[in-house]
Amino acid sequence: MARVLICDSVDAQAVDAMRAAGVVVDVRDTITADELAQVIGEYDAIVVRSRTKVRAPLLENPGNLKVIIRGGVGVDNIDVAAAESKGIKVLNTPAASSNAVAELTLAMMFALARSLAWADATMKAGKWEKKKLEGFELAGKTLGIIGYGRIGRMLAEKARALGMTVVAYDPYIQDAALVSLDELLAVADYVSLHIPHTPETHHLIGAAQLAQMKKGAYLINAARGGTVDEDALYEALVSGHLAGAALDVFSEEPPQSEALHKLIALPQVVATPHIGAATVEAQERIGGEIVKLVQEYLSA
Repeated sequence: MARVLICDSVDAQAVDAMRAAGVVVDVRDTITADELAQVIGEYDAIVVRSRTKVRAPLLENPGNLKVIIRGGVGVDNIDVAAAESKGIKVLNTPAASSNAVAELTLAMMFALARSLAWADATMKAGKWEKKKLEGFELAGKTLGIIGYGRIGRMLAEKARALGMTVVAYDPYIQDAALVSLDELLAVADYVSLHIPHTPETHHLIGAAQLAQMKKGAYLINAARGGTVDEDALYEALVSGHLAGAALDVFSEEPPQSEALHKLIALPQVVATPHIGAATVEAQERIGGEIVKLVQEYLSA
């Protein structure tokens, strides 16, 4: 009988469905790296989200392990090469959370355009800052999307419905409708990233790229930490070159460094704790895809 270890929080209905299919499921969603190293070989599959990191040392003695399933879009918290060298399949659920991330990005754009976080904070502080809170409409503005996969395309559809002009850049897609990164940065009022963090995309948006952006533009990153040079972003914000930024992902999660705390504390920054996929609907879809993958790859 197949055994599955759930290392991070997964929709309860998915766990019930796996058990109903005859799979032995152990849920240890606070398991530490040391604890996981001791038991990983006892399972045919492990399921992780963002919290659990599966690096090469963890896979030195994989035992029965056949499949690592990442509930989410990227697999940057898994050493895929190390897993595959041991004959272990690495799978993910890339489509399940796409709409949730696209909607969060749109919400962040509204929050920046209308200074919603500041308005809320000042109201809670007993202030009435109406005269200081003149914002902008999204209609008529240009959105630049870096990464034109599932999430980028969903965001584009929603932005166009609001009357925005959309330009997109993606180095991995051949499409005459796409523009260069330089062109995108020069015209966009809002720049939103939807790319994985790889050696090629590390600090894709650095000091030079931020300088290319329009004065008064906004940057949104709900993709992966490490794709934006956060020190350079801080300088672009405090200098006034950028009007604001919205960040759901960070190079450290949770943020630890003083530099990151300084960035997050800026009043023109909207920050959230990597909640892109954190909707009831997305969690149900992710759980459903995990069940399908477990059944497909562990069926005897």
